[in-house]
Amino acid sequence: MGAARLLAKGWIAFCLYTGALALGGANGAVPPGEGWMVVVCLLLFGAMGILFIAGYGLSAGHVQRPMPTALKLKNLLPRFSELVFIAFALVLLIVQLLYAPAYREGPAVDGLESAVRFAVFGESRLEYALLACHADGGRLFISALAWTLALIFFGSALSRLRLGATIVRFERKRRPEALGAQPLAFALGLVAVAGFQLLYMGTAYVLLPCRALGGLFGDSIIAIGPLMLAYLIIAALTNLLALGPDG
Repeated sequence: MGAARLLAKGWIAFCLYTGALALGGANGAVPPGEGWMVVVCLLLFGAMGILFIAGYGLSAGHVQRPMPTALKLKNLLPRFSELVFIAFALVLLIVQLLYAPAYREGPAVDGLESAVRFAVFGESRLEYALLACHADGGRLFISALAWTLALIFFGSALSRLRLGATIVRFERKRRPEALGAQPLAFALGLVAVAGFQLLYMGTAYVLLPCRALGGLFGDSIIAIGPLMLAYLIIAALTNLLALGPDG
């Protein structure tokens, strides 16, 4: 749950999801033979973010040369929460590319949107923004599905919060966090509150111009944003709980 690790995970998840949307034909199909341009842009943007994040990790002075005996398969595999995150992101991607544009209306869709509109304050703001920009195209349905999966993910991860805090405490004994335990928990809390205001309260949907909201960036934020926010809040709570002696 270190800062560099969280930044890397978030940047990679956003780049991969946005690249998959572009390759899948969101906001207009990719011209034949030009899919390689999307891949090149994806690799460049991904490498740029990872470079800055790696620079932060190296500047902290806690990066050590990995020993061959320390590299184990179980350390490279994602944990249960990451697997759930990946599965939910794939579900959102498939629905966003194949189902939402053609089946954005119906009793089940309307019921899901109404339920999420009641639970998530930002859903109404997103609806007003999409109507003002004339850019629905199933985006409201995707947002409702994304918030539903994000709440499920949040509840699932919350049940294992104490276990995650214990793992973080053990990891810090072997490799201290560069920012320090208290500053990291404070920084994650601030970012989580900002993300809560932007996405759950819907401020980001009001601030985004129509071109961005109805474009590839808006599609990514509407879909993967709630899941990333849920993961961030769990990370902030885990680091906060890990500060205690019995975390």
